[in-house]
Amino acid sequence: MDLFSFPPLAAVLQAAYGALLGLADILTPLAGAASAALAVVLVTLLVRVALIPVGVSQAKAEQTRARLAPRLRALQERHRRDPERLQRETMKLYQDENASPWAGCLPLLAQAPVVGVIYALFLHTSIAGHANALLTQSLWGAPLGTSLFGALTAGTLSAAVVPAVVVVLIAAVGELTRRLVRPPASPDSPVAARMAGVAGVLQFVTAGIAVFVPLAAGLYLFVTVTWTLGQRVVLRRRYPLP
Repeated sequence: MDLFSFPPLAAVLQAAYGALLGLADILTPLAGAASAALAVVLVTLLVRVALIPVGVSQAKAEQTRARLAPRLRALQERHRRDPERLQRETMKLYQDENASPWAGCLPLLAQAPVVGVIYALFLHTSIAGHANALLTQSLWGAPLGTSLFGALTAGTLSAAVVPAVVVVLIAAVGELTRRLVRPPASPDSPVAARMAGVAGVLQFVTAGIAVFVPLAAGLYLFVTVTWTLGQRVVLRRRYPLP
């Protein structure tokens, strides 16, 4: 079932299509055949600018979690045989500190609808009953509607080069993020060490997603992870971890 067949979502998709196509037309004198790709980059930057307050909130929450880590470990030791009590006491601690353990998820949740719309824009062959002109757009010869996986399975290696470069760049940014802004793991806390390891793996999940989504969505992901890295480096200095 296509979710965008429902009238409200179809209207959102049509509006996004008109806006992105209009922006691409404006950028054509500047970017030529890559105007749609540049439009996706500009949309990504606008979204990230709008989410700066969410990023600040995330940095504050990360600082709070690091500050509360010793008290959380004490609760885990005290109530390790009573999971329900541990959950209640953990939530009470966060409430007392006016913090949320889920604050770090806000940027991902806020961007999910945008990624979904961009994905749909370059997945549908027709929008509102007419051909999807965005699918004729390309970046350095690679159609914006083609994914790395799709190009490889179709045997069109020339169309796979640009998506492959985007995936590699996303992975490189993930490695930089892992090295520069990973939370410090306490040597006396196996749980913290495991969480740090999981966080390192999650940095590369975006690169895995980019293998399967259209190139346009891959561009969005690359710009947003790059922005996120820069923003987290700046905010880490503003809100240093204890």
